[in-house]
Amino acid sequence: MTLGFICGCAGFALTDDEKRFLAETQPWGLILFRRNVETPEQLLRLSTSFREVVGRLDAPVLIDQEGGRVQRLRAPLWPDYPAASAYAAAVGMDAEAAHLGGRLIAIELRNSGITVDCAPVLDVPVPGSHDVIGNRAFGTDPEAVARLGGAFADGLMEGGVLPVMKHVPGHGRAGVDSHLSLPIVTTDRATLDRQDFEPFRRLRGLPMAMTAHVVYAALDPDRPATTSPVVIAEIIRGAIGFDGLLLSDDLSMEALKGSLGERAEAAREAGCDILLHCNGILDEARAVAAQAIPIDSRVAWRIEVAMSLLREPAPFDRGAGQAKLAGLLGHPPVG
Repeated sequence: MTLGFICGCAGFALTDDEKRFLAETQPWGLILFRRNVETPEQLLRLSTSFREVVGRLDAPVLIDQEGGRVQRLRAPLWPDYPAASAYAAAVGMDAEAAHLGGRLIAIELRNSGITVDCAPVLDVPVPGSHDVIGNRAFGTDPEAVARLGGAFADGLMEGGVLPVMKHVPGHGRAGVDSHLSLPIVTTDRATLDRQDFEPFRRLRGLPMAMTAHVVYAALDPDRPATTSPVVIAEIIRGAIGFDGLLLSDDLSMEALKGSLGERAEAAREAGCDILLHCNGILDEARAVAAQAIPIDSRVAWRIEVAMSLLREPAPFDRGAGQAKLAGLLGHPPVG
């Protein structure tokens, strides 16, 4: 029986304790970080091992591979790709460049057994906001963010990798880093709707999204989006119209208060389909698993829709693609 959570692991290979935990709790997926990455061959072994332990050959393995400063697979064994903001510089060819960037990243992920990329970032930064988003965004215009983020997501899917748009309903106004503390946004709803929500609304047909650990005082002054039934029901599912698979952001981030079990319960009850715990600390993962529930029919339908978009990629010339991207951006994507 698969439970609605995703967890991490501690190192380059699953320990015996981790294998027992995974076999007993049956998480929907595994998320990997830099601490888990050594070589392409090792990463493929780790991904395969996870799927063997849970007994599902299609079990998703996730990673954050945006490009720029947020990419877990790095040179010299993998190419370094540019941050999202770089694609906007390819004037007139920006969407083609973003699509190509996603397609190239998908090659690296698929070759390592990774089938889900926690990208694109659809947040719209504003002057004075914290640089935790910064150049991870595709720009400061909602229409451009949606257009380039959509092209990047299409490139990922063309390469056989599912995208996760983040951080819904928008992290661009946060004045602090939600990894470290809780951002509180006081902007009025009309402005949020017009600017922050718009990229997510335009791309609401993407298969998966990740919540923001951000309080929007005009929507719910007491709870961040991840644990707010109001924000999830009225904004994410309502005003934005997203009916895909909704993942919480990492429950171990300092923006959230309470024990890991309390955070997990609050996110689940608020409406997150899948609980995400990333740091690989097994005792914390056990607390999250204890609050996860078996995937119900509604969530199962969302998963089925998402997984139906996962396809075998057509042949693609990686070297030619990298050369073309370098031409579009005016500099090599490797370094």
